[in-house]
Amino acid sequence: MKAIDLRKKSTEELGNELVDLRKSQFTARMKVSTQQTNKTDQLGKIKKDIARVKTILAEKVSQA
Repeated sequence: MKAIDLRKKSTEELGNELVDLRKSQFTARMKVSTQQTNKTDQLGKIKKDIARVKTILAEKVSQA
C-alpha cells in the first residue's frame, strides 16, 4: 500500500480501509498465536499500513 494511493482517497474510504486493516491484523494475530501460519512478517506489514492510513487521516483532518 502506497501513501500516494492513500492520499487520493476520501476520509470515509480511509476510515473503511482502517477498519479492514484492523480486522486483518486481528485475524493474522490469531493465526500466528494458534500456529496456523508461519508468516509472522505479515503482522509488521499490516501494522505499518495502519500507521500510514492513520497519518494520512491526520493530515486530511488538519487541512480541513
